[in-house]
Amino acid sequence: MEQKKKVVVAFSGGLDTSFTVMYLAKEKGYEVYAACANTGGFSEQQLKTNEANAYKLGAVKYVTLDVMQEYYAKSLKYMVYGNVLRNGTYPVSVSSERIFQALAIARYANEIGADAIAHGSTGAGNDQVRFDMTFLVLAPGMEIITLTRDMALSRQEEIDYLNKHGFAADFAKLKYSYNVGLWGTSICGGEILDSAQGLPESAYLKHCTKEGSEQLRLTFEQGELKAVNDQTFDDPICAIQKVEEIGAAYAVGRDMHVGDTIIGIKGRVGFEAAAPMLIIGAHRFLEKYTLSKWQQYWKDQVANWYGMFLHESQYLEPVMRDIEAMLASSQRNVNGTVILELRPFSFSTVGVDSQDDLVKTKFGEYGEMQKGWTAEDAKGFIKVTSTPLRVYYNHHKDEGI
Repeated sequence: MEQKKKVVVAFSGGLDTSFTVMYLAKEKGYEVYAACANTGGFSEQQLKTNEANAYKLGAVKYVTLDVMQEYYAKSLKYMVYGNVLRNGTYPVSVSSERIFQALAIARYANEIGADAIAHGSTGAGNDQVRFDMTFLVLAPGMEIITLTRDMALSRQEEIDYLNKHGFAADFAKLKYSYNVGLWGTSICGGEILDSAQGLPESAYLKHCTKEGSEQLRLTFEQGELKAVNDQTFDDPICAIQKVEEIGAAYAVGRDMHVGDTIIGIKGRVGFEAAAPMLIIGAHRFLEKYTLSKWQQYWKDQVANWYGMFLHESQYLEPVMRDIEAMLASSQRNVNGTVILELRPFSFSTVGVDSQDDLVKTKFGEYGEMQKGWTAEDAKGFIKVTSTPLRVYYNHHKDEGI
């Protein structure tokens, strides 16, 4: 008897990947391995449901690949170091998650000696690029199967097929689609499709449950979040989740991102990301006190590229390791506690407590009294600094403003 080919399906439990598992098992005769790569978006109950459904759909094996720690250590940590916000707005949530899901799926496919990998991406989005590129690099020669993209089936056709073969899960078309992860929740569909509209309150998964205000203390050691309100965390994932819990109660971190997709069209997405916005906001504020002017400047330049490359599915580009090395080096003096003020739907920075605070100096206090130079030193410095302008306007008096 001819041995069945093995295929690993990147299984989220949604309609497209459910259809993929059943179709490949029933119609194509594959030995299907359903693999759910968890970057923080699944509850324990959801993972149990995924496992049960995968077997109902015809998978011979289901696995959950927990990649949260890898996701933090190899991406989120550097995104905090770089204060990465795409277009100054979006914390690169889904983009970075997909890369690490793809990495985990590719590794698993190689481990079991799979003949093919399948995913449920459509032909109209970024995720197809992220999955395909990662698989092409890390699982060379392995067939990539994308039924949703290639067969151009409607949602109803997929639902009808599943129902016909005895799988009656509820895949009703919702007004909004959500991607929930450790680094925020993205919201697509509905009013977002109209550039003139914003999202209503009902579109968000987390709502403001607190009034008034409170202070939040975030403590960093060499750029990494180590304590929340003076509670120390050994696991950075738990620290992020604690910040999310506190910030989400004030509905902090909501915004709308508009940007260029990998495939060339512009895309719009709403998001709620309390933890990323609070952590990055605090970290950037601490760096203003502890880094030199040029450290901050060059960090901004490379961090912008880091976020863009993550979005563009270029995580495996070797220069990313060089950027990470620079970002990590820059954090050696980013130590201290940042105090934030939280209120419904917003937050503000209050101050920092740091032994590496460069504002505290024996050379003087800004706007008060100089101690490191004399008045004559200051006048000479200003005169020398003005020399290029004085030379130019001495030759071009007609350009005087």
